[in-house]
Formats: sequence, C-alpha cells, structure tokens
Amino acid sequence: ALSHSHCFRTHERPHTREKPFDCKECEKSFISPASIRRYMVTHSGDGPYKCKFCGKALDRLSLYLTHERTHTGEKPYECKQCGKAFSWHSSVRIHERTHTGEKPYECKECGKSFNFSSSFRRHERTHTGEKPYKCKECGKAFNCPSSFHRHERTHTGEKPYECKLYGKALSRLISF
Repeated sequence: ALSHSHCFRTHERPHTREKPFDCKECEKSFISPASIRRYMVTHSGDGPYKCKFCGKALDRLSLYLTHERTHTGEKPYECKQCGKAFSWHSSVRIHERTHTGEKPYECKECGKSFNFSSSFRRHERTHTGEKPYKCKECGKAFNCPSSFHRHERTHTGEKPYECKLYGKALSRLISF
C-alpha cells in the first residue's frame, strides 16, 4: 500500500493517463515533477549520456540507446496489422490506434476523445484558456509549443525550411 496521498496520485496516473506536468520547451507531458526534471536534461544539455551524432544529452543509458535510432534509422518494432516499422515500441502501440480507432484520452468537459495525450492536453487548454508558452521578446502567450516557436521566428528571422524547387528559405513549413 502507498502511505502518502501524493504517492498514490502519482502511481495512479499511468492508469488514468493523466500527465499534468508539461514541458515548456516542447509538447511532452509527464506524470510527476521528478519525471519532467529527468527529461529536462534533453533541453539543458546536462545529462551524462551525450549522443555521438548530435550532442543531445540524456539522463539514462536506455534513452541514449533508443535515441541513437533517430540517427541510424534502425526500426526493430513492426506493426502486426500492416507491417510498418518503428524505432520505438511505444510508437507501434500508438500507431496501432489507427487500425483500432482507439482514442483513450477523453475530455471531461465536452466528451471529445483523442488518440494522443499531447492533442488532449492542447484541447484541454481551449476550455481553461491556459497559455503556458510566453514569448520573452513581446509577452504574447500561446497554448501550444508549435505556435509559440513559429511566433519566435518573427523576432529572430530564422527560416529553417527550404523550398526544394527554388531553394528559397522559409520561416514555416507549407505543404500542398
């Protein structure tokens, strides 16, 4: 038995799929303050395992080894339904929802369901009005990191995308 109520709540979260702790840098959510602290080394660069390909820091060897697959292209996990291969076991489980139609994250406010926790958390903010991503340059706030990062480029002038046809640099990715 768990003796403290906060331990019980943290233990319960994987079952309820509640991830109330959001990374301010990206769209990932976590079940506890400890898990987000461990994850933050990926943004700070302070972890003990550094990727030999890109220099990304990770706090655990298992994460380091799976991260390397983003560079090597290794995809050892395969969907039993369609044969599509993935680098991570969790990606296969999430992909399988496209076959089953499972949407395990349901909004208590309006009943809408989602197949990804990040989509669910972003949706919840439409009800709460929460905008946790704030621009340091002008103070404008956003409810999702992708909008926030796109906005930041209006200040920096960064154009990370390139048109393959004309070679022109673009600040946002546009697909036709």
